[in-house]
Amino acid sequence: MRPEFRAWNIEEYLDRVAVPTLLIQGNDDQYGTRAQVDAIATRVSGPVELVMLDACGHSPHVDREQATVEAIGKFLNDLAPK
Repeated sequence: MRPEFRAWNIEEYLDRVAVPTLLIQGNDDQYGTRAQVDAIATRVSGPVELVMLDACGHSPHVDREQATVEAIGKFLNDLAPK
């Protein structure tokens, strides 16, 4: 929300991300938007899993701890060799 952060943007670096990426965001995030998460998902070159959590603000690990842990666990389990 501070003015000096309004121009802060990492999109130019996203094309270099080639590893599997898990994006978790709350639907009620007061600092981030779905458009930002979608921009990340479309720009990285590795596989992406996107988890949007209801009844969740900017801190999924606090607001929806169990759902966040489950999403991380599923993501890691899907990456594990079978």
